[in-house]
Amino acid sequence: MGEQGNEWKGMSVKQKLSKIFDNITVEPILACYILPNVIASLATANMNLEKACRVNLNYSQDICDRISVRNITGIEREEEEIQSLVVRMNYWQSILRSSLPALLIMFLGSFSDRTGRRKPFMLLPMSGEFMTSVGLILCTYFFYEWPMEVAGVIEGLFPALTGSWSTMFMAVFSYMGDVTTLEMRTVRLGVVSMFISLALPAGTLVSGVLYQAIGFYGVFATVAVMYVLGMTYGAFRLKEARTPTPLSGPVCGEFFNPKHVKETFRVAFKSREGNLRTRILLVMVLSVTIFGPIYGEQSVGYLFVRRRFKWDEVDFSLYSTYTTIVNLIGTALGISLLTHKLKMEDSMLGAVAYASKVVAAFFYAFASTSFSFYIVTLIEILGGTGMIAMRSIASKLVPSEELGKINSLFGVCEAVVPVLYQPLYSFVYYQTLSTFPGAFFIVGAIMTIPSVLIFLYLYYLQKVDPIGTVEPIPTSEKPKGQYNETFEAMEM
Repeated sequence: MGEQGNEWKGMSVKQKLSKIFDNITVEPILACYILPNVIASLATANMNLEKACRVNLNYSQDICDRISVRNITGIEREEEEIQSLVVRMNYWQSILRSSLPALLIMFLGSFSDRTGRRKPFMLLPMSGEFMTSVGLILCTYFFYEWPMEVAGVIEGLFPALTGSWSTMFMAVFSYMGDVTTLEMRTVRLGVVSMFISLALPAGTLVSGVLYQAIGFYGVFATVAVMYVLGMTYGAFRLKEARTPTPLSGPVCGEFFNPKHVKETFRVAFKSREGNLRTRILLVMVLSVTIFGPIYGEQSVGYLFVRRRFKWDEVDFSLYSTYTTIVNLIGTALGISLLTHKLKMEDSMLGAVAYASKVVAAFFYAFASTSFSFYIVTLIEILGGTGMIAMRSIASKLVPSEELGKINSLFGVCEAVVPVLYQPLYSFVYYQTLSTFPGAFFIVGAIMTIPSVLIFLYLYYLQKVDPIGTVEPIPTSEKPKGQYNETFEAMEM
């Protein structure tokens, strides 16, 4: 590693940039998955609101046009009725979108570990989102013929059948575990997470503007093209980290063998050295308490700011971009300063991150102006580091051949929590819509407190029994994929 560092220091800026680009692996796939997802999200939310008003409730054009521009004086009841209809659809849509991925991911992780195949499970979710985009183009064409529920089924069904976000992140983080050494994993996962964070503001920055400029057709056609570009890159440019193992039988038989589901859960429950099993189980619980509030707030956040601050698509895009940039800065500071320079434990980093989120949630709930809502974001500037800390902890508790399974368990948790949290948040928002719309933030704060406590307990367990983290990959056993030596040399 010292030789790599000396080599890196002797390079010109052009050579360094060339080296970095040569070592890019999953980042373009993530960009072509996350970016169109974010760009389409506002258009999709507005389609549901527009269809609820114009098709399902059959309100007049004047009422729907006024609601579209947030001029709701005198028609507050109609606005509540529209939002209530959309919120009720969120109940069953979250179940549809989450239940199938939760089932699939239990087979995917084990299959990925046994065969060494990560790439297909990055491409599969992208194909589902592409089909969703095509379906939403049809929903636009048949705008007055198809009610809101048809769009809701299309939004949920295709991603559900192809694994959705949980499958994408299972494959990506398993791949990153294959191509990084133990000591560099937190930093490298931080780089990937920062790349994700860059895709988010890029998407949110243009989503509202793009929707107002080119409408439903333009947005859904644009994101469909982006998914095709991502699948093309993944199919022809990305290399598997390990040589795939030949299948011993038919694909369906190998994939859906129930014994492999047992193997996946065995990763969490089997006996291990020291307190490793306890720590793995705690991380599984932690994934629920982390993912839950995220999905819950996403389900009603746009509706909340429309009502509380009278924001339109551009206002929401600008705010989302601002919050993501703040979190990106916080993540960069957290990873470079707290983790790399000060050597702060992952668990303590996570505790700090989620403690800040608890405090911020109370301020969000009572924010009365757009300016105060913006300022509160600074309180949770380190919030983005918590997810990185959790992923890093999990990757260090199991050997490389179990990374797919452990990330599958994360995927199960990530797929299941929307079924629990999104209906809860939607119910709270629905019940408090006319009295205290920000009440769901208080619910989120209460449900985030366990994350802080679990991180602190993981810190304690690591101190009293530091046995059992997996060893770094020896040089002679480095994977055959695109091993990211560049990022390790940069740290020298």
